Formats: sequence, C-alpha cells, structure tokens
Amino acid sequence: MAPVPSFPIKVGHIDDVQELRKTEPTQIPQRFVRDMSERPKLAAMVPSPNDIPIIDLSKLVGSDRDEQGRQIVQLKTACEEWGFFQVVNHGIDSSVVENIEEVAKDFFMLPLEEKQKYPMAPGTVQGYGQAFVFSENQKLDWCNMFALGVEPPCIRNPELWPSKPAHFGETLEVYSREIRQLCKNLLRYIAVSLGLKKGDVFEEMFGEAVQAVRMNYYPSCSRPDLVLGLSPHSDGSAITVLQQGKGSSVGLQILKEGKWVSVQPIPNALVINIGDTIEVLTNGRYKSVEHRAVTHKEKDRLSIVTFYAPSYEVELGPMAELVDKKNPCRYKRYNHGDYSKHYVTNKLQGKRTLEFAKIEPETSA
Repeated sequence: MAPVPSFPIKVGHIDDVQELRKTEPTQIPQRFVRDMSERPKLAAMVPSPNDIPIIDLSKLVGSDRDEQGRQIVQLKTACEEWGFFQVVNHGIDSSVVENIEEVAKDFFMLPLEEKQKYPMAPGTVQGYGQAFVFSENQKLDWCNMFALGVEPPCIRNPELWPSKPAHFGETLEVYSREIRQLCKNLLRYIAVSLGLKKGDVFEEMFGEAVQAVRMNYYPSCSRPDLVLGLSPHSDGSAITVLQQGKGSSVGLQILKEGKWVSVQPIPNALVINIGDTIEVLTNGRYKSVEHRAVTHKEKDRLSIVTFYAPSYEVELGPMAELVDKKNPCRYKRYNHGDYSKHYVTNKLQGKRTLEFAKIEPETSA
C-alpha cells in the first residue's frame, strides 16, 4: 500500500485555483501569498541552451562506442553538477506523449464537481486537490494536482481513476509503460556513468519498482510575484520524469549554486531529475536537485510528472563501491517504505526530508 499518515490532519479551507481564476481573476487569497523571503524574483536567470545538460538517448543505446562514451561523460556531469538533464530522442512515440497531455488537460477542464469525485484526502498523495498540506495556516501552492499510484497494482486506488475523460485509464497505462522502460534504461546508464560493474544493479536492487504519476495544472495568476506554483523541494524518488505541456509558460526552476534558474523546455524532450534515493545510493556523488514552479501572469501551464522509486520493502543505503576513506558513509541504511511515509507526511521544504537518511556528523568532546 502507498504510505498514509497515522495522525488526524486539519487543513482548513483550500480554494481551487482554477475556480479562483474564473470567479475572482485579480484576487489572491492570503493563504497563497508567500512571505517576502519566499517570493520568486521573476527576472531569474535563464541559462542559454548550451548551459542546460542534454542527453541524446539514441546515442547512448547506439552502436557507436565513441559517441556513447561522450554521452556517458555528459550524463555523469549532468548528475554531478546539475542533478537534472533533458533527454532527447528518448524513443517514446510522439502520439503517446500527445495523448497523455490531451487527457490530462481534458481532466483539468472538467467541471469542479466532476473532479471532486476523486478527492485527495488530507495527508495523502493520490486524487485531485493539493498534496503536502498539513495545517490550517500553511501557505498553499498556486496549483491543482491530480495524482495516481500506477505500479505495482497494490498501490492503486481504483476509486480515484476517473471515468472522464474517455480513455483516460488506458492512455495512462500506455504512457506509464513507456516511461517505466525509459527509467530502467536511464538507470542502467547512470550505473555505467558511476563505473559500477553491473548496469542492471539498480533494477535488481529496487525489486518491483514503485511508479506514480502526478498531473499539475498551474492557472495564470494576476500576481505571479506573490505566489509559487509549487514549493521548493527535492523528490523522494530515484529519478523523476517531467513532461511539460506544449505551449505552456516556462515554470520549472532549479536551485543551481544558490540561484534559481529557469528551465526552458526543449521541444519533444523530457526533463529528468535525480531524486533523494539516488543521492543516498551514490553516497552523495549524484545529488538530488531542489526545484520549484513559478506561475505566469497570462499563460497557464500543464506538467505531467512520473516518480520512479524502489519497492517499499527494500532496505537502502550507500553502495559499498562508492564508500571509502576519502568518501566516508554519509547516509544510514533505512527501509524505503519508512522514508516514503516520512516524505509524504511532511510539507515540502527544500531538501529537509533527506535529513531522515543522513548520518549525524561526529562532534569532538
């Protein structure tokens, strides 16, 4: 089963931001207004395309050894220095990508009463609503979410899979199969980039991997300088795959060397980021990236996010090959189900949830 909180949660009234935009387009309720220190600076640096790590999967899986070697080096640099990259020529048919985007958008365009048939219960992360809200005074994100557990079947909640739009379920099934294979391929090459002898080491370690999807809809906002589309956080997954809707505003920002950097999506690319699990397994060599979403004054934004992680039954810790005298063990061993429960029962606060796994540094007397 997917992790759930073991304590009662009161979240207070949560406005649906699409409805707010319709009925009071210039109104920003106080729960959405961020403290001064959290407000986005909308003139944030946008890197040139040459700065953004790009991995060509067709060259990684191709027969040209020299080209493959160059891509492995680029992958290693992306994971070490950025914690994220965009993957092109990923092998997923454009119709699969377009179809999931279409049904996701159609779902968010449904009347509110239809979407509310699939509510996200407080403290959980499946259904329609806002995740990671744990108190009545917590600041809210300018975003509507619809999240579902996909694999293994035991984490699914069939009551939350919508009957509208038509073909939603089968479209998500097809898309998720393709993304699952992409995740396996990427993890295989991430293992190679680390110099590990077995390319399938992560697949063997993860058992029956957990896969979940979250669709995010960020309506335009009259004061994007006051709100956040999604609070800063790192992901608890091994890797995360982000598909940005065509024609959407630029909304993803990552924290790079203390500055928020906006990510301009490349057409037909998928954005990949390293999650906390890979940071732990690599003993910090590859770090999860802190990221957030900002809103736009005139344009809506849609994103579809897949989280790929180990089975909840698996025990994890730094891999022995990546621990030595120069790189002492930085993280303890833990049950991934326990970490997942810790992650989903805390609000998003940068990389704070990763403290769960860190070994306390020894202090001298």
